Amino acid sequence: MSDPAAILAALRGVHDPETGLDLASMGLIRSVTVEEGQARVVMTTTTRGCPLAGVLKAAAEAAVLGVPGVAGAEVTLSWDPPWSPAMMVAAPL
Repeated sequence: MSDPAAILAALRGVHDPETGLDLASMGLIRSVTVEEGQARVVMTTTTRGCPLAGVLKAAAEAAVLGVPGVAGAEVTLSWDPPWSPAMMVAAPL
């Protein structure tokens, strides 16, 4: 069984192509839950109309599925509240 910390660590391997920063450091990951091998991630993008939203979502799903103990991954996008630079973290969570 996997835990949310392992999922978050995997998401650190997914980088925004515009900034080069990982999704977690950018503050794009809203929540991570794991129940019976099913991982659910809620994330956002820097803007609601981000042209890379689909690419980032697919990359996040692939990263989560690569975590030992994860049998399924569901990544959903949410823009409430809107992302702001204040959500970025300077050090790993």
